[in-house]
Amino acid sequence: MADLLQVQGVTKRFGGLIALEDVSLSVRDGEIYGLIGPNGAGKTTLFNCMTGLYDLTGGEVRLGGVLLNGLKPHRIVEAGFARTFQNIRLFANMTALENVMVGRHVRTRIGLVGAILRTPRARAEEAAIRDRAVALLDHVGLRGKARTLAGHLSYGDQRRLEIARALATEPRLLALDEPVAGMNPTERRQMADLFQRLRADGLTLLLIEHDVKLVMGLCDRVAVLDYGRKIAEGEPARVRADPAVIAAYLGGEAA
Repeated sequence: MADLLQVQGVTKRFGGLIALEDVSLSVRDGEIYGLIGPNGAGKTTLFNCMTGLYDLTGGEVRLGGVLLNGLKPHRIVEAGFARTFQNIRLFANMTALENVMVGRHVRTRIGLVGAILRTPRARAEEAAIRDRAVALLDHVGLRGKARTLAGHLSYGDQRRLEIARALATEPRLLALDEPVAGMNPTERRQMADLFQRLRADGLTLLLIEHDVKLVMGLCDRVAVLDYGRKIAEGEPARVRADPAVIAAYLGGEAA
């Protein structure tokens, strides 16, 4: 498989603090790639650098060969790189359907004038957006909840809604920041099944998660960050047995 995402030598400093130091990794087209590490290892910072929320101090990020450095977050979404957040960011007073429809804004073609005048073309595009949003809600397991306010959904359903909204942007790569945090074992299994279905749909997934068991059972390859540096990368079994990884998680010297 060809590399879809290429991260080369990414460094991020906040004043005198080095949050990321010379991090390189590649995510292959069609795989589920895990990113793990202790709290404060730099995982979310790396996501923020890749998706345009932080400017890079050094290095570069490419998606499908396209350089993402310096692009605004919405331009990165347009390039095919969508994400969810560690802290859920939904429009609580909008319905589930409306939240997903908002995610289509980067793929709409009707301008402001057409929307105001409600031209036939604008109405047709809105109907297509609505149909697609309904299909995505069904796909993530939210059938029958299209008219429910996002703020009234359960925690697990809000996580699913965030994924549906990200899928509405038609991404090539979906980055998920702790998507099963706070879920019970049944909900975690259901989410793992969803991730497998998304991969079967042809989507590439990049996953930050503290549930190491889930990551090791789900991901094709895994990278480990510790204090802002990549200390291991490879197939789950090899990473799990790596002395540096064991030391990072146990907080001591590896045997």
